[in-house]
Amino acid sequence: MIDSTKLDPNFKHEVSAEMGGTNISRCFACGTCTAGCPVREIDEKYNPRKIIHMVLLGMRERVLKSNFIWLCSTCYTCYDRCPQDVQLTNIMTALKNIAAREGYIHPSFKEQNRLVSTFGRLYEVEDFDNKKREKLGLPPIQKTFEDITKLMHDMLPKEVTK
Repeated sequence: MIDSTKLDPNFKHEVSAEMGGTNISRCFACGTCTAGCPVREIDEKYNPRKIIHMVLLGMRERVLKSNFIWLCSTCYTCYDRCPQDVQLTNIMTALKNIAAREGYIHPSFKEQNRLVSTFGRLYEVEDFDNKKREKLGLPPIQKTFEDITKLMHDMLPKEVTK
């Protein structure tokens, strides 16, 4: 049940004003985005059409606190197939940006940022990795990238890199 007193009628306008959110009101809920979504194939509960509908209804807090906005794989299937050019991938990025600004940051996103801030990549290079590369005649991989880690620490808020 939806409690109408908790709806934010300006949420759709906030999203459409965000970079990438411009076309959200074009959606007429045809379901093409959901039908082609690879995340939907893995998780039946994931429904891009429902997320758009929730935004249009003004379910601000529920959308921004949701794990669903962080699950988008940014494959652009929905973007390419949408008959209304809603550009859902861009809308998901806009929603993530709004959520992050308000402190709703998914733990996996925090972890990815921690890894990039620490190592300059999404995984730590171990001696084992470089020994394998050496056996294959490949050059070693740097363990860290100081310039990237400095950049990440300088530009990201502390709550993201913790």
